[in-house]
Amino acid sequence: MTTLRIGTRASALATTQSGWVADLLRERLAREVELVEISTEGDRSQAAGTSLVGASSTGVFVSALREALLDGRVDLVVHSLKDLPTAPAPGIALAAVPGREDPRDVVVARDGLTLGELPVGSRVGTGSPRRAAQLHALGLGIDIVGVRGNVDTRIAKVRSGEFDAVVLARAGLARLGRLDEATEVLDPLQVLPAPGQGALAVECRADGDLAEVVREAIDDPAARAAVAAERAVLATLEGGCSAPIGALADVVEGEDGEELWVRAVALSSDGALSVRMSASGALADATGVGTRLAEEMLADGAARLTDPPAKRQNA
Repeated sequence: MTTLRIGTRASALATTQSGWVADLLRERLAREVELVEISTEGDRSQAAGTSLVGASSTGVFVSALREALLDGRVDLVVHSLKDLPTAPAPGIALAAVPGREDPRDVVVARDGLTLGELPVGSRVGTGSPRRAAQLHALGLGIDIVGVRGNVDTRIAKVRSGEFDAVVLARAGLARLGRLDEATEVLDPLQVLPAPGQGALAVECRADGDLAEVVREAIDDPAARAAVAAERAVLATLEGGCSAPIGALADVVEGEDGEELWVRAVALSSDGALSVRMSASGALADATGVGTRLAEEMLADGAARLTDPPAKRQNA
């Protein structure tokens, strides 16, 4: 039986995530699995400190991995699901969404502080307009500063005193074994995460039977349904407005069994304007639930939140 080759970005977080998927596949398929590191446009611009704001950021961490998949250098690729463009990729199948990490954002601040404890004027770093808009909306008087780089780079800016805090995805810290460095976990009532945050996407070529084999081995149906609803919100809103967007779907117990509860927000870049709504529906209709919620948001005025599309980034 041939070895499965998994394409991965080379960062510590990416290789940790891909290594976790590799371990699952080794255990459940009894196959040999190896990681193949691939450099992406997003990694190169991040290393150079180049901002993604003002340039197209869609798929910058994804395209090179998909190219390696399609040309046969690898059999599978692993992405942070929030990095995936919402449009389908010809010839590629989403083989699995494994069990999802906690999707919330966290704060890493000096002196163990929370956001609410930071003095007015404190410098808080984030590379995400979604986070920046929601932080502005909290009205805390903090100074939101753009930042790129890996987890080490961002936290180092707090340790050095350049920033008073940074906001990161909890999932990344959890996978790296660094949760103890978070000083606050942000309630989604304050800051909704990016669609798909905390989830991984395992892709393979659409031809052949590998997609079905991998799906049966490691797919988590509840996680897949949740991110399908969140990505439907994103896809629909992207077609009607260009505002920073947050979305989170939870599996909850309804009258007739498990169902999805989906929350979403679209904001102006300064957080002064927002459209926030929620909806619920069947897991089997995850995409429909998300689409209808986003359509209601557009009808309520999300299209008036008119940042230029090139400024949008949900990292």
